Amino acid sequence: MISIVIVDDHAVVRRGLRAVLEGEPDLVVLAEAADAAQAADALVRTDPDVLVLDLMMPGATGFDLMKALRARGRRARFVVLSMHDSEAYVIEALRCGASAYVVKDAPIGELSTAVREAAAGRQFLGSPFSRSMLAAYAERTEAAVDDGYEALTPREREVLQLAADGLTSQQIGERLAISSRTAETHRANLMRKLKIKGHKDLIRYALKKGIGPPGP
Repeated sequence: MISIVIVDDHAVVRRGLRAVLEGEPDLVVLAEAADAAQAADALVRTDPDVLVLDLMMPGATGFDLMKALRARGRRARFVVLSMHDSEAYVIEALRCGASAYVVKDAPIGELSTAVREAAAGRQFLGSPFSRSMLAAYAERTEAAVDDGYEALTPREREVLQLAADGLTSQQIGERLAISSRTAETHRANLMRKLKIKGHKDLIRYALKKGIGPPGP
């Protein structure tokens, strides 16, 4: 039996994921968590095989959580279930320790498969991603001249994504549960690190990195 903790800040999503996962005879959900702090507590209490987590949560991000748990030597494997279908997000999740990445609009069976593969110590990437595509993307990323992206914090990368999606600082603050002033500070810091001066340049940069708004 593969044991699981679900981490997502939406109760309805957690309930749906529990129903899907516990519908499988070899999977059991031990606990749910709404944020990184609750997740860390749940892992101490239950010691699951797999953590199924979202990337966008109030406070610490899913990226932050994975890095923190890896640093603490937690044995759980990480399966990211995210609304973001950008290659850049997948690459970053893998760098932070994720064993699997599934988008939220993927076929239901992909999540169960991802959990099983992760628990077995294997990597799984759901559609529309492929290992060859990501390997090529990672190679291009490593070969590229450092343009400042690696210096961005996980929160600054979130703000970059949301700003590229057209959200204002106030809307970004609401989405991330931070003040609009803090969101504006993150935006200013990331623009300084990336050496870009205005919103149009930010959009161009995001599209170049593959983290801009989705196409029609």
